[in-house]
Amino acid sequence: MAAAERLIDALHARTGLICAVGAGGKKTTLYRLATLHPGRVALTSTVSIPPFPKDLPMPVIRDNHDRLLQSLARAVDGRCIAYTQQSCKRGRFAGVPANVVQDIHEKLDFDVTFVKADGARNRLIKAPAQEEPQLPDKVTTVIAVVSARAINRPLDERIAHRIEQIERVTGVERGGLLTPSHVARLCTSETGLLKDTGNAHVVPLINMVDDEKTRGLALATAKEALRTSKRFDRIVLASMRRPDPIVEIVERIRC
Repeated sequence: MAAAERLIDALHARTGLICAVGAGGKKTTLYRLATLHPGRVALTSTVSIPPFPKDLPMPVIRDNHDRLLQSLARAVDGRCIAYTQQSCKRGRFAGVPANVVQDIHEKLDFDVTFVKADGARNRLIKAPAQEEPQLPDKVTTVIAVVSARAINRPLDERIAHRIEQIERVTGVERGGLLTPSHVARLCTSETGLLKDTGNAHVVPLINMVDDEKTRGLALATAKEALRTSKRFDRIVLASMRRPDPIVEIVERIRC
């Protein structure tokens, strides 16, 4: 199977509303999926987002949410399109309300819409705030992202967003090491990366598995998460900037 097809299927990202939450490579993952997917694709965000990369091979529409559907209907004449709202914040664009994203996806008949559904301020690990994530009601798949580079690192502002919430979810205190067990707890907690996922398909993604050390830590985290939760059946270990990003797919052992 080609690397693109393998990645799409491993992340359960073939059709529907595919949302990424967490930290450590959400945007990179979504951009990779959007450019590799063979179908009719939309790319957007329900939260504030920096401008899309200039080398992203698709047009970008920016408008107020009450005009987005009309603007997109006029503009969609190719396979892929990205869209956001205008924002008064310099260097940022506003998120599109989740119900508007769902409406656009259905009315313009996209095969798949890729959605950044929370923010992490470029950190390696996070836990959601009360108002996060911003998921459409009919979300199909939630890709729950964490960076392997955060494992066995001290919990501090250099790597973490929303430290107090990570403390509550995992039990580790500020300055303490984020062990594989702590990160597994974040991945399996209903107040962590499973928050508000409902009946959506969930695929945890441990990204930035760039060497044997991070692979070992990611593998230990994945095995612990699969042992302690039945909410998902696989965890994908990846290095999303590599030509073939999948390092390993860790699946539940069925008796």
